[in-house]
Amino acid sequence: MVEELKKSSIIKTALVTGAASGLGYELALLLAEDNYKLILVDLDSEGLEVVKTELENKFNVEVLALIKDLSLPNIAQDIMSAVGNVHIDVLINNAGFGLFGTFAETNWERESAMLHLHIMTTTHLTKLVLQGMVERGSGKILNMSSLAAFQPGPLMSIYYASKGYMLSFSEAIANELKGTGVTVTALCPGPTKTAFQDTVTGTVSEGASDNKIKFNMGCAKTVAIYGYEAMLKGKTYAIPGRFNKFLSIIPRFMTRNATAALVRKIQAKNRAD
Repeated sequence: MVEELKKSSIIKTALVTGAASGLGYELALLLAEDNYKLILVDLDSEGLEVVKTELENKFNVEVLALIKDLSLPNIAQDIMSAVGNVHIDVLINNAGFGLFGTFAETNWERESAMLHLHIMTTTHLTKLVLQGMVERGSGKILNMSSLAAFQPGPLMSIYYASKGYMLSFSEAIANELKGTGVTVTALCPGPTKTAFQDTVTGTVSEGASDNKIKFNMGCAKTVAIYGYEAMLKGKTYAIPGRFNKFLSIIPRFMTRNATAALVRKIQAKNRAD
């Protein structure tokens, strides 16, 4: 019994948002393989329950599933209240969605929800978890940014801007945390084959996406592994794929107007009906 207590005391806890599918699911799998106790958050109750059951049965880990709408104000505090006094050793802020269209015509309620989710909830959750990490002298945070963070994004203006915020925010606090034992990593993938590609245009489907993006489409599992390993190494940011790394530096050699024009052309080609 004493030996069992010793073993249980070293089990670490990870909190993952947007864990019911896509990159969040793949990251939860990696954490389960490493024997983390998991707190999984998503609005998709059915999907989250399936993931919870799978991870518990396959890896014999403890999983707490929280059905929460991360776009609501102050939802981060609600999550931490549900978690209680559990120490969070790893925080993965993965949840997010996109919206296509000109800013003058897109739906404000949807955009407001995106801003709350990508910026307010992610920042607040990081704030609430970070203090305990610093006090204990250890912890890892992985924030989901995007290749979109490196340039303006006409026709997806709010999404691109919010991901730019997440990259800048993550880099800044990563610098502040040097020497504390806590690291922050911003994962910046390019287009990745997940349900996100459907929700950008509002056409959620159960089968294959009819999205027009075919070139340079990343595999969710591969992207998750790359980001997970970067987080474990304490890297400040991670861009999966050589071509994506190349794309991230192109804006340095173009005017901002030219960059915006190029992005708009690509978005119109890939996402317009």
